[in-house]
Amino acid sequence: MNTDYMELKTANTSLKHSANTDVIIGAFYEVYNELGHGFLESVYREAMALVLAQRGLTVERERPVRVTFRKAPIGFFRTDLLVENAVIVEL
Repeated sequence: MNTDYMELKTANTSLKHSANTDVIIGAFYEVYNELGHGFLESVYREAMALVLAQRGLTVERERPVRVTFRKAPIGFFRTDLLVENAVIVEL
């Protein structure tokens, strides 16, 4: 196995939201394995939100987030999903 990948995988265990991102990635695979490809983004968004909620995470759809650059507000970004008020999921 690629040693760079192993080092990266080991490093990822200490990431700030790794517990949530592990659940999110697992939910992605569950949704993709069940639905397959070819649907509109809105279908995958709803399926992901359902699976994440079933796994006990709070999920908000299309939440506007203020974007700042050098401490100045420059606009808003609408997330596909916001999980646990901490992780943005862009489908």
